[in-house]
Amino acid sequence: MTSETRSAAEARSARRAFLAAALRRPATMGAIAPSSPRLGAVLASVVPRAGEPVVVELGPGTGAVSAVIAEKLPEGARHLAVELDPRMVEYLRRTHPDLDVVQGNAADLGKLLADRGITRVDAVICGLPWALFDDATQTALLGEISRVIGDQGAFTTFAYLHGMTLGAARRFRRRLRDTFDEVLVSATVWRNLPPAFVYVCRRPRQDG
Repeated sequence: MTSETRSAAEARSARRAFLAAALRRPATMGAIAPSSPRLGAVLASVVPRAGEPVVVELGPGTGAVSAVIAEKLPEGARHLAVELDPRMVEYLRRTHPDLDVVQGNAADLGKLLADRGITRVDAVICGLPWALFDDATQTALLGEISRVIGDQGAFTTFAYLHGMTLGAARRFRRRLRDTFDEVLVSATVWRNLPPAFVYVCRRPRQDG
């Protein structure tokens, strides 16, 4: 099997796994396809390239962004992915054997990390469907993320361009600005289905 044929087969496998997860959990899947490499590159732009950083993914899906992160990580880094769906956990462990996949709820992030002896996180990269969460869930998740990145870490997540006209999307952007001192918005990533942009957040506000 050539590398091109292998890549095509892996892409088909990822799409099937993604569709199966969407059918199992339609109320918790906010995407219609895995993130593109271009979107992954923007999400992973905060990954440190030196030292021994700890990077955590929330909602890694089929691992499309995981692969981009892995390419950036220096020797000695630690890369964890928190995934709720047990079948997706099995898929990730099979297709990304170097990834430390943790089955659990992102709302328990602090405990999940503490159980593994992790006290600091350099970057949290998130693919969770924020628009599907109620205010209380968003607040709880952002609180967990804020605590683990502290003043030195960074947090990235994405939103779809077409959804920005919705009230829920505007409320989430306001919530980010209430939670973090710095919230940057990337250029639109047109080479994604659908087009998306990335929020890059740093320095949790003490009153957030």
